[in-house]
Amino acid sequence: MTTTAKGAMSEDATVCRTCRSSVKRSSADRNPARSSPSRRDNAVTAVRIDTTSPLIHHHGLTRSLPVGSQFWQQLCQEHGIDQSGNLADYAVEGGDRKDVFFYQSDDTRYVPRAILLDLEPRVIERIQNSAYGNIYNPENIFMLKEGTGAGNNWAAGYARGGEIEDELLDMIDREADGSDSLEGFMLLHSIAGGTGSGLGSFMLERLNDRFPKKLIQTYSVFPDTQTAPDIVVQPYNALLALRRLTENADSVVVLDNAALARIAADTLHVHGDEQTNQLISTVMSASTATLRYPGYMHNDLVGLVASLIPTPRCHFLQASYTPFTGESVDTAKTVRKTTVLDVMRRLLQPKNQMVSTKPGKNSCYISILNIIMGEADPTDVHKSLLRIRERQLANFIPWGPASIQVALTRTSPYLQPPYTTRPPPRVSGLMLANHTGIATLFKRIVGQYDRLRKRNAFLEQYKREEPFRDGLAQFDEARECVVGLIQEYEEAERSDYLSGGPGEEAPTNGGADGRADGVTGR
Repeated sequence: MTTTAKGAMSEDATVCRTCRSSVKRSSADRNPARSSPSRRDNAVTAVRIDTTSPLIHHHGLTRSLPVGSQFWQQLCQEHGIDQSGNLADYAVEGGDRKDVFFYQSDDTRYVPRAILLDLEPRVIERIQNSAYGNIYNPENIFMLKEGTGAGNNWAAGYARGGEIEDELLDMIDREADGSDSLEGFMLLHSIAGGTGSGLGSFMLERLNDRFPKKLIQTYSVFPDTQTAPDIVVQPYNALLALRRLTENADSVVVLDNAALARIAADTLHVHGDEQTNQLISTVMSASTATLRYPGYMHNDLVGLVASLIPTPRCHFLQASYTPFTGESVDTAKTVRKTTVLDVMRRLLQPKNQMVSTKPGKNSCYISILNIIMGEADPTDVHKSLLRIRERQLANFIPWGPASIQVALTRTSPYLQPPYTTRPPPRVSGLMLANHTGIATLFKRIVGQYDRLRKRNAFLEQYKREEPFRDGLAQFDEARECVVGLIQEYEEAERSDYLSGGPGEEAPTNGGADGRADGVTGR
């Protein structure tokens, strides 16, 4: 159950956040959300999706495939599904919705609603030979047997997408047709290399064209923009992919390699891809917890995304999670005690945020959703939010509600004794936040691109591929799109952001000081 106290978002304020059609118009119209409230109201009922709607998960691509494999292992453990897809005897009365991410085959085994894609066989073959390799549907695994990848070239990855389009769409259509009430798609990919950025961009465009009314959410791993790129053409790839994320995705959870490495070093005291993969999969699992263990709110993907995105173009989210314990990450230090206040306070700390940004003095939160898992009492939540407001830990936009939304959900009963020897903490939390400071990450990507493009470096390998046969307009259009995105976030910091023209006043929020004063509980 969820209730809203004084200062939290009103019903009218949340209307535009559930307008699916407005989100889809964002690719063509820079400010589509700045429309009349009546138009938003009319669209609300058309976008509500049945809460039992399944989701199709795409794993693209080489860098992200191990993360996807880790994610499915974690979901299997949380739902009592073994390595063969069989349900444990004790996992039948947990009140969980396995059908969101799994379906049952003819032999009653649980099969992930997943599609695995890569342009080279190495990583997928490793997954198929792993302990959980048999749970996937073989028909939903695509790899080029003789492929050598995209050569860290966005254009090559995008062009290969066109060559294998029929096979990809056949897999997607088959999964979509097998869903009773499909709600949306989730894409996991990296934007630094050629396959994740190029083929990922191609997939986003095709999904948007083929399923215009379905929600598209991505978990996008951004490169480290604070040091010299590991891949020399990384700025090209990132900029081209960022354009597609802006125009074709409805929600993007940004995961920054630099921040992930910092958290692994500071909190887990380790360095390595395996640990960062566990960090990402834990965030993905927590962000879908309210879908799999539903309550009265935030129990579908549309509702979850709608609560965070008031204007369609500002749909890039940053994540924080705490505490990382031995249950979620093997090398994490032991946490003796957790409280709601401690968890919510830690979620706001920059050191726990998985994006490396440098917020300016005017940077502020557009929206915050805390997903609190475990034994959390609504009274404790209310008191914790009041403490956060008193300490002024979160600055909000001047034109919207200054509230931290909270969704309470259970942890998996199958991760408790006697089913495990390492139970999760009493309380853990995930914060999904829409913050204007994320524009600094985009600025660094544009800056790296400009330095590379100024020298006309490494352009020949792009010109050889189909997207650039007629010139370099793709680069110019992508840069213009990303610069427009940066400007949108900067404008969102102003009080007149929602003003449609001279003489119109922007709506005011619930708190005059722009601090967190919204309280939601179960």
